[in-house]
Amino acid sequence: MQLALREVTKRFGSLVANDRISLTVEGGEIHCLLGENGAGKSTLMNVLYGLYRADGGEIVLDGEVQHFTGPGDAIAAGIGMVHQHFMLVPVFTVAENVMLGNEQTGFAGSLDLEAARARVREISDRFGFHVDPDAVVGDLPVGVQQRVEIIKVLSRDAKVLVFDEPTAVLTPQETDELMEIMRELRRSGAAIVFITHKLREVREVADRITVIRRGTVVGEADPAASNAELAAMMVGRPVELTVDKQDPELGGTALVVDGLSVFDSAGLVHVDDISFEVRAGEILAVAGVQGNGQTELTEALLGLQDHVEGSILLDGQELVGRKVRDVLDAGVGFVPEDRQVDGLVGSFTIAENLMLDRSFDAPFVRHGSLQLSALQAFAEEKLEQYDVRAPGITTPAGNLSGGNQQKVVVARELSRELRLLVAAQPTRGVDVGSIEFIHQQIVATRDAGVPVLVVSTELDEVVALADRIMVLFRGRIVGIVPADTPRAVLGLMMTGERPTGAVA
Repeated sequence: MQLALREVTKRFGSLVANDRISLTVEGGEIHCLLGENGAGKSTLMNVLYGLYRADGGEIVLDGEVQHFTGPGDAIAAGIGMVHQHFMLVPVFTVAENVMLGNEQTGFAGSLDLEAARARVREISDRFGFHVDPDAVVGDLPVGVQQRVEIIKVLSRDAKVLVFDEPTAVLTPQETDELMEIMRELRRSGAAIVFITHKLREVREVADRITVIRRGTVVGEADPAASNAELAAMMVGRPVELTVDKQDPELGGTALVVDGLSVFDSAGLVHVDDISFEVRAGEILAVAGVQGNGQTELTEALLGLQDHVEGSILLDGQELVGRKVRDVLDAGVGFVPEDRQVDGLVGSFTIAENLMLDRSFDAPFVRHGSLQLSALQAFAEEKLEQYDVRAPGITTPAGNLSGGNQQKVVVARELSRELRLLVAAQPTRGVDVGSIEFIHQQIVATRDAGVPVLVVSTELDEVVALADRIMVLFRGRIVGIVPADTPRAVLGLMMTGERPTGAVA
């Protein structure tokens, strides 16, 4: 099947999200749509999928112009989308999720669940997914949940598959597995549109690359192009892909974690008796495959975990047992790993989100009254300083692209007097231009003498930012090593193997 988009235009009021975009995708091809967050990639695909109606242009499948009134029409025409944020019901089984919206019935109108199970097994066996049709989706790892999304699309005989930022929530290992799945789908003859901003992934699987910047196609790129060339096309300027930082000017020990353990309500240990220190003016980066205690560690530092043993001292002040509000007031800044769940209130404006940590303090509140002029001035300053691309400060945060949402979180947290910055997955789902900016802000915070703890599953990010690297495996510290430790050694440590000379 051939997909052609011709002069597609989509407006939201005065904002032109897609400006006469044209591209063609052939069967048996992976066509990468590359661009910054907010460039208009997802909007274009939502037009293709029938979620939005274009204000101009045409969608053509095998030479026939389509007129989609909703996703049902797009699905019927053979288009399937794997969304960045999964469209699954956690309490349903795999088979139940796959048949949802496409239910087959048997005798007396009863649901034919066995047919759905058989379909899951058929697709899973064909592509090597290894997915149990009776498994409850909420119990599955993130990477397997994504396979369920793909099975759901394939079960409806999709010939055009759209992957919208599919690796944003995946570990490096899960990303590699997805790349192989996409290759297998290409070999089956599917036409694949791959939306991403990650340059390594683009170069690894793309047959053709179309680059979009601010809603307009700025050109096609060769998959053999360098990272620097692709980044410059995306952003419209040269981008520094390495972190420029000087040797740290270390102060005294600021954060002391001693014998810290974190349990869940069932008594399962997620962080197992770990101890470490971070000095003022230092970045300690935590590496490891997602799910090895990193989330529970950062949440314990913020007072978000209920079952904690051990000690967390910040400048000699104990944080364990204190409320989150008290921890924030003690000068801890927190960039959470999931900005939509823990970092922002989507229905609040940008301005309101920027004052969340300081909603009781001057200059925003005086004598119990909100000072709108002070909030407006502050928000407009941060919008410009952190290059948040939005119509204005009254825009709901939920309407922003992922990268701009992350900039709002970073702007809020770094605009306070900090004694510690905890940044969990600070650039997850963020484009290359925003990554450069966020890394600069983290390094500037370190250079101002603040201790920084960065948690990331991206090894490139860990190596780029760290002054020292701490590797976690199954909730325990495998070792703490210098930032120039070879990647091969770090990779072994992430499997639980402790190298000679590593600090335990």
